[in-house]
Amino acid sequence: MPDFTTRVLPISPDSPQPESIREAASILAGGGLVAFPTETVYGLGANALDAQAVARIFAAKGRPASDPIIVHLYDLAQLPTVAVNIPDLAYELAQQFWPGPLTLVLQRNDNLPANVSAGMATVAVRMPSHPVAVALLRAADLPIAAPSANRFARPSATTAAHVLEDLAGRIDCILDGGATVIGVESTILNLTKDQPVLLRPGGITMETLRNIIPDLQLVSKHLHEDEQGIEAPGMLYKHYSPRAELQLFNGAADVLLPAMRIRAIEQIERGKRVGFLLPDSEVASVSDLPVETVNLGATESEVSHNLFSAMRSLDQAGVDVILVHGFGQSGLGLALWDRLLRAAEGHIIEV
Repeated sequence: MPDFTTRVLPISPDSPQPESIREAASILAGGGLVAFPTETVYGLGANALDAQAVARIFAAKGRPASDPIIVHLYDLAQLPTVAVNIPDLAYELAQQFWPGPLTLVLQRNDNLPANVSAGMATVAVRMPSHPVAVALLRAADLPIAAPSANRFARPSATTAAHVLEDLAGRIDCILDGGATVIGVESTILNLTKDQPVLLRPGGITMETLRNIIPDLQLVSKHLHEDEQGIEAPGMLYKHYSPRAELQLFNGAADVLLPAMRIRAIEQIERGKRVGFLLPDSEVASVSDLPVETVNLGATESEVSHNLFSAMRSLDQAGVDVILVHGFGQSGLGLALWDRLLRAAEGHIIEV
């Protein structure tokens, strides 16, 4: 893929400058690629109605063609242009959670090129709430296909600097609206089955969704890159991965840190550089070890906001191994567990 200059346009995250939005919208209309902030992570956008533009997303990211892309809208009235046979539940969920970090898998309208959906008859759709994303979608007046704006399988980009690190010279433009708020991707619900299922936990928690769908269940279906049947974005085993080996620990709180300290010492004795991802309350517990440590924050929302940026920080510090534990499997902790599990390529160290 030939390199070219990637323009970075600073933009207010609250009151986006119209001239920058118009310029980015013009690039999208011309078949180009624009990275932009959403409330979850940065997205890499292309005109969802243009198969060649969508193909450029796959090329720029190095993304396998079997991995579908979320289509973004700014108005519920656009939904029938990208989906058909839309169930009443979709409208009920949209009224409750759109704009916001909820993606719905529906039957694809033939208006959309097949490569958006990896050749499947379904399409993943959401309506972002970030002012920059909304302004761009309105100005372009197009459905925008946009996966996360990073090289395939890397930690998602939550700042424009992360986008540049991965995609400089491979995309046309980045709207730099500062750091994203939530920091992990949207929740994905499949509404094409008899029973709705949660395919990916994210910014809207399962507990919240169960207020509308009481029997909602998570379908934990992680696939390898060469497998078929990827129902939604972000379901591959190797995903969100730092360059360093990430080792994910699971167990009772009182035994996790001692086990992680033992593993760190073992790795150091083997000549490895070790990094820790820890919540604020645990950072001091490894201060005596010769390791790199990133403080993820004190709350689940802070951990979510900081997680991908922290992985990239430890990569930049040159560590060989990253040690981290889960943050529960309820609320936002379920989304964090999902991302960590894929960053660890499915391997868990049970303590």
